[in-house]
Amino acid sequence: MAKAIMLQGTGSDVGKTVLVAGLCRAAKKRGLKVRPFKPQNMSNNAAVADIPGETGGGEIGRAQWLQAIACGVAPSIHMNPVLLKPQSDVGSQVVVQGKVFGQAKARDYQAMKAQLMGAVLDSWQKLGEDADLVIVEGAGSPAEINLRPRDIANMGFATRADVPVILVGDIDRGGVIASVAGTHLILPEEDRRMIVGYLINKFRGDVTLFDDGIAAINRFTGWPCFGVVPWLKAAALLPSEDSVILERLTAGEQRALKVAVPMLGRIANFDDLDPLRAEPQVEVIFVPPGQRLPADAGLVVIPGSKSTIADLLGFRENGWDRDLAAHRRRGGHVVGICGGYQMLGRMVRDPHGIEGSVKEAEGLGMLDIETVMEPEKTVRNSTARSVHFDTPLEGYEIHLGATAGPDCLRPVTVINNTDDGATSADGKVFGTYLHGLFGADAFRARFLESLGIKGAGIDYRGEVERALDEIAVHLETHLDVDAIFAAAR
Repeated sequence: MAKAIMLQGTGSDVGKTVLVAGLCRAAKKRGLKVRPFKPQNMSNNAAVADIPGETGGGEIGRAQWLQAIACGVAPSIHMNPVLLKPQSDVGSQVVVQGKVFGQAKARDYQAMKAQLMGAVLDSWQKLGEDADLVIVEGAGSPAEINLRPRDIANMGFATRADVPVILVGDIDRGGVIASVAGTHLILPEEDRRMIVGYLINKFRGDVTLFDDGIAAINRFTGWPCFGVVPWLKAAALLPSEDSVILERLTAGEQRALKVAVPMLGRIANFDDLDPLRAEPQVEVIFVPPGQRLPADAGLVVIPGSKSTIADLLGFRENGWDRDLAAHRRRGGHVVGICGGYQMLGRMVRDPHGIEGSVKEAEGLGMLDIETVMEPEKTVRNSTARSVHFDTPLEGYEIHLGATAGPDCLRPVTVINNTDDGATSADGKVFGTYLHGLFGADAFRARFLESLGIKGAGIDYRGEVERALDEIAVHLETHLDVDAIFAAAR
């Protein structure tokens, strides 16, 4: 079995995902066979991992997909054995080892955890069979001691699998000394002894100014400090998993093309927009509920949704349907991806109540199509081709429902020799089930050129690889990576 080390945070959004990715890349550069692991994740940003021997794929958190890239290996369903995908009034969809296990409200899920620990430990065993090192990411914080009795994400896993823990504190949000020392104070001895040290993340300025802070934490806890990580600018180039980041993407530097993205209540796979955000001439703005879609946007993208009907109703409640109609009258372009594609049609029906109690809703009427939700979910990596621009595409599909109608006679892509998507008669509105559409450099360049933006088409995947390399270098510089890897067992 591989050696392992686990990063747990003093709270959510302390930067664990990026740190694990950076350490994975650092280990890879040292010649180690390294793998990422997150026992339990909660996110509607999912990726597809192939399942050996099956034609379809399984769902894992997007963060573990990124961390697999950092390791230089294909993603595996065992990298994230339990994935919770929040829905509307039916709670969260529970995905176990890549496949839908059921649905549960928060209280019911707590009771379900005991039977899920078996799947977590099974995936843990399988993942470690072909690795030198596994770097584990916790979820939330071990300081949530009210959840400890049934925990499978933090100390519940660490104690069962005997994995040493490094605690991550976020100095950018303030109170980092109290958060680290407080975690030490409230943890039971069984959990406290699993922690082999801590590190401080997101420091701005001269790190030596925190020397007295480190001394104070050491007095309170006795834990060694593995280092202080400065604010990592390169992290902005990496796909983001947690919707918390959307609060920081509501404004941007004015550029040649403004892209408006309504921030749906159950927004999913919003990293589809990352390649557009990376283009120097493109400004992507996520519009929060209660705000208008900007009148000067040249493009509106309706992203994926974990609950299409609920988000469609919310779209109207926000008045975004009127904004979108005005945008269309001005000659603006509209793109819908997955759930956003379904919303653009005339009707969305859910006869089986898969998403909730509302069985149907009138769509936005931008495309002459209708969608019917079906129990079987499509989950697969896909090779495709753009019909509009005759360029190759690669991406993935994760969706419920079948869509049909006259505008489907003008498909957007051909996926595995099958037409996908629909386009309006004037070509200014289209929708597709293919996630990752904008990740194809040639397609993105041609699409932006059709909107008047010339010279676009950066090497987006290359930018991600360079960002991972840069983060690994920074971690080697500012952390005692030798000691971190030596602490693994």
